Amino acid sequence: MILEKTMRMNYLFDFYQSLLTPKQKSYMSYYYLDDYSLGEIAEEYNVSRQAVYDNIKRTEAMLEQYEQKLLLLQKFQERSLLIEQLKSLAEASDKKVQTLTLLEALEKLD
Repeated sequence: MILEKTMRMNYLFDFYQSLLTPKQKSYMSYYYLDDYSLGEIAEEYNVSRQAVYDNIKRTEAMLEQYEQKLLLLQKFQERSLLIEQLKSLAEASDKKVQTLTLLEALEKLD
């Protein structure tokens, strides 16, 4: 469960980080990408551990709200699934090379 939440937050951060403040980006990056503890982040910014925790929780909620409205992660996951299904079909196709080339071009758009 914790790993799933971490992966989800990393994806949401990737999609929506441009909507965050520099402090929010930094806290989230340290916590989720660099695996810093709340205490380490608090020490880095000379604030309380509780302040870091509150900021991270608020930012997580914001990221979830952005996803509810914009659905970038959901659409990415759906597109990825469709691409995988198309690859499976392409393997059985007589135009395999052309189909796989088009699928690779489609993947590069993400």
